[in-house]
Amino acid sequence: MTRWRSLGLRAQALALVCTVMAVTACAESNTSVIHTEKSAFENIVVYEQAGERCMKFGSVEAPGRQSCYAIDAPQRLIFDYTRMMFGALYLKPDPARIMIIGLGGGSMPTALHTVLPRTVIDTVEIDPAVVSVAKKYFNFKPDGTLRVHVADGRAFVQQALKEGRRYDIVMLDAFDEDYIPPHLLTREFLQEVKAVLTPGGVVAANTFTASRVYDDESTTYADVFGPFYNLRANNRIILAGPSPLPSVDAMRATAARLEPRLIPLGVDANALLARFSSRKDWAATGKVLTD
Repeated sequence: MTRWRSLGLRAQALALVCTVMAVTACAESNTSVIHTEKSAFENIVVYEQAGERCMKFGSVEAPGRQSCYAIDAPQRLIFDYTRMMFGALYLKPDPARIMIIGLGGGSMPTALHTVLPRTVIDTVEIDPAVVSVAKKYFNFKPDGTLRVHVADGRAFVQQALKEGRRYDIVMLDAFDEDYIPPHLLTREFLQEVKAVLTPGGVVAANTFTASRVYDDESTTYADVFGPFYNLRANNRIILAGPSPLPSVDAMRATAARLEPRLIPLGVDANALLARFSSRKDWAATGKVLTD
């Protein structure tokens, strides 16, 4: 996940709770801080705890984690939401091009690159310091098909439209200290995302189940894409597209075909398919979000 706040707001970031050192032991929480860095956007903290290496913005005590991997099983996806994002492959199993807005430690693009080595994956991250940390501490290794771009996500989508580039899957995973940046929530932005998708393409959006704009957010996605799938845990993943979505039963054969490649990542087909829901669980009073 990445942050999109102005430099002025960054000055209000929480102070780091551990001493800035190459390796710092935080005895009270049994946490070892191995890197801290203040970028133009964030205080970036890399630490190890309970067999995991993680990235946070702000401080070790700040809520939420941007990225984590298990030190003894780095290929396994730690976060439930990342496993749910892989549900997009049940809708579009053989993508030629994927766009991901938001890098964090790069666990999701790296995992996708592992199972889809010939797919071009463009990951967009606004903070060059996050890119550097992902490469140094999270084994993020861009190459000819796994590419990273330092840019604003919406500007990247708009540039892709101008250049005629289209994507089979667009993954939205960008957050600031409050929630998803407002310019990445609006009808106008989602219309741009829809336009950059190929026919039959899929958008996978990481959102929060407890978001205060849940009703408005849902109404906006429905306004742009029509019916969509909700996958809910602590996070809510929206799967939508410009074309009618297949039924869950129709996806079972695709899920079975992908399962040998996804099991090492921790993606269980039966558990994931059980979370697909097209039920409207938002209030009819929800409003369409606009620029």
